[in-house]
Amino acid sequence: MGLILRSEELVLLAVLQLKDNAYGVTVRRFLMEMTGQHFSFAAVYEPLDRLAAQGFLKPDEKGPTPERGDRRRRYFRITDKGRAALAEIQKVNSAVWNGVPDLARAT
Repeated sequence: MGLILRSEELVLLAVLQLKDNAYGVTVRRFLMEMTGQHFSFAAVYEPLDRLAAQGFLKPDEKGPTPERGDRRRRYFRITDKGRAALAEIQKVNSAVWNGVPDLARAT
């Protein structure tokens, strides 16, 4: 299936959760809210483009609007291949973390 980077995993998860409202700005905002970290636009758009090129996401351009200066907006939705990649990541993470004590309580 190919290696998915952590940043790509986060972007896939954001797109999955944002459903029909997943475009660059909303993905970036979601990631910053969920992680408390700053994400540059490049840190979001580059993985979106890579994931789309590899078939994990499907882009869909919506028509231009006056409020966007007649520019199109690209929305993304996760494909079956993207869901399968996330399922594999979840499976591997569960296996690796199995048996590790709750680190939040171990302090």
